[in-house]
Amino acid sequence: MAKLYVVATPIGNLGDWSPRAVETLLTVDLIAAEDTRVTGKLCQVNGIHTPLTSMHQHNEGVKGEQLAEKMLAENLNVALTTDAGTPCVSDPGYALVKACVERGIEVVSVPGCCAAIAAISVSGLDSREFAFYGFLPREKKDLKEKLRDIAGKTKMAVVHESPFRVKDLVACMKEEWSGAQLSVSCDLTKMYEKTVRGTPEEVLRALEENPKAEKGEYCLVADLRNVEMPEKAQPAADVCLEARIVDLMMSEGLSLRDAQSEMVLRGEKKNAVKQAALRLKKEFSGE
Repeated sequence: MAKLYVVATPIGNLGDWSPRAVETLLTVDLIAAEDTRVTGKLCQVNGIHTPLTSMHQHNEGVKGEQLAEKMLAENLNVALTTDAGTPCVSDPGYALVKACVERGIEVVSVPGCCAAIAAISVSGLDSREFAFYGFLPREKKDLKEKLRDIAGKTKMAVVHESPFRVKDLVACMKEEWSGAQLSVSCDLTKMYEKTVRGTPEEVLRALEENPKAEKGEYCLVADLRNVEMPEKAQPAADVCLEARIVDLMMSEGLSLRDAQSEMVLRGEKKNAVKQAALRLKKEFSGE
């Protein structure tokens, strides 16, 4: 029976490659690699001579379908790798895995290195729950919108960034994530591995003072529990609805509950009236 092995590769230190991963690449019929040159070097170090084929972000849509069909037709075992870390985690591979799943081909994980997990483990932040966002938008406007969106959805976020854009990213975090705590790691598992921790202001200062800041990929872990979120402006229609409820209470001597029911009877949407009444109740109670 054909089988797909999703094999994690080292993110820097070759000593992190597991014996099981090496054995898998030795015994499969084919290796689907993000870059055959990168995986080829890893194979050479470990005496692996298994044939390779490319499976990168620009061809995986079509290639994934074709390879899955070939696996079924020829009963092939295939290993999926990326240049560094775990396939499908902010790296190519999803299309092949999906194609195999759809065809009933067994998919097996051969776990190992993952930059995001490595960065979390050394962050010193409470990351029992977190959300992973990979690479964020490059344009400043889109980036700021995404940062605000992230802060409104999670209390712990993990992102990747290029060494050439990391200062701009942290500068935006400084503007949008007041109160955040960051742990920023680069060159994980390599000779010059470094992690900087602190507020966005402190981390940005450390990056600006580091002449080698543009060396190595970055993974950023952010604790957003104390980030100050701007209050959303209340829609004019909702304000008008609240005013009408109050007018009804005063003109006809109704309770808030009765005024709420009367507004629904007059054709207002039940949920909108309910939300307006809840805001009024909160205001009346002084909360």
